[in-house]
Amino acid sequence: MKRRSSMRFGVAAALWAAGWLANAWAADWPQFLGPTRDGVSPESVEPWGAAGPRVLWKAKVGAGFSSPVVSGGRVVLHHREDDSEVLQAFDAATGKVLWRAPQPTQYRDDFGFDEGPRGTPSISGGTVFSFGAAGRLSAVRLVDGAPVWSRPVGEEMRAGKGFFGFACSPLVWSNLVVVQVGGRPGAGIAAFDAADGHTVWRATEDEAGYASPVVVSVGGRPRIVAFDREGVVVLEPRDGRVAGRKAWRSRQGASVNAATPVPVGGGIFVTASYDTGGALFRLADDGTIATAWSGDGSLSSHFATPVASEGWLFGFHGRQEQGPALRCIEAATGKVLWSEDGFGAGSVTRVGRRLLVLREDGELLLGEASGERWAATARAQVLGTGIRAGAAISEGRWFGRDKRELVALELSAKR
Repeated sequence: MKRRSSMRFGVAAALWAAGWLANAWAADWPQFLGPTRDGVSPESVEPWGAAGPRVLWKAKVGAGFSSPVVSGGRVVLHHREDDSEVLQAFDAATGKVLWRAPQPTQYRDDFGFDEGPRGTPSISGGTVFSFGAAGRLSAVRLVDGAPVWSRPVGEEMRAGKGFFGFACSPLVWSNLVVVQVGGRPGAGIAAFDAADGHTVWRATEDEAGYASPVVVSVGGRPRIVAFDREGVVVLEPRDGRVAGRKAWRSRQGASVNAATPVPVGGGIFVTASYDTGGALFRLADDGTIATAWSGDGSLSSHFATPVASEGWLFGFHGRQEQGPALRCIEAATGKVLWSEDGFGAGSVTRVGRRLLVLREDGELLLGEASGERWAATARAQVLGTGIRAGAAISEGRWFGRDKRELVALELSAKR
């Protein structure tokens, strides 16, 4: 029986890898941070003119920090309307609503922030997987939004609410859907069968963080890397066995680990605010973790995930509410190469050797991904304010949202 299970897992892993590559070539944006889950687009972008990128369509949406995802010509957004969290699909070319899948919610934010979904859905194998702010993990069909399965895993696994609810964006790997739950006992991180939602494994006693897990190759083997409330955890995908861990969190109780780990230079970069800072960790073949460098003066990101390019890391340094700097550091050493102080919060996407930066105030900027300096070659006001969601790029189109609208822009032509 064990051998049959291993064979099934191996075949599923091979199919997942084939599907992942197909998604990358098709220029879908099927999950948080894009096809390779690192904020990098395989497409290209040129500077636009004074009129800004052409607006293709706009659609009214509700509350939330969830980013749009794109697959098979459909844009899917998880947002909140009144007392429902709604998964909604739009035609990527026209903005036409294709289907809506509402789910009742009673989530209330204790700090007066947005009460919509925080995590971004993942699309795989014709299914959309979402994780709501109250801890409900659900699957619906991409073609029509019909329900496949749904579980209140936060409640079932006795997880605490945390400061800002559940914010993990599901990781789909092989036949598994992996999220941070922060449950008890032993359900800090959990994996569920993608087909029917049953629990496959649980791991750690840690509280959940707000970052999302990634898969990296270590010694030719896949490993899940998660950044939870306590620090970095390396897990065996097959059974959830903890292969390595490294404490990395603020000494302050009221703090968050929110930026997703970034594979770079053969290591993993993690970053947090609240006097914590950035660190580059090296993973041994057995999954154990060693520190290459660390320091609060390098890149201390509050929420947004940095992106890597040619040995550099680009991201935000400082607390969200204090007007952080846009910054570039040398990934191998943590050396600061340039810093645009007072730039303001936002999110960064790399498109080839260029950066698309969406500021929290709704301005979109384009600049070179260079270690020498930052210079915007194009800019345009494209959204309203208060943005914490990232963007998606697919087939020459850019998709972004604020608290009221989902907007599609054309990036493939100059104006």
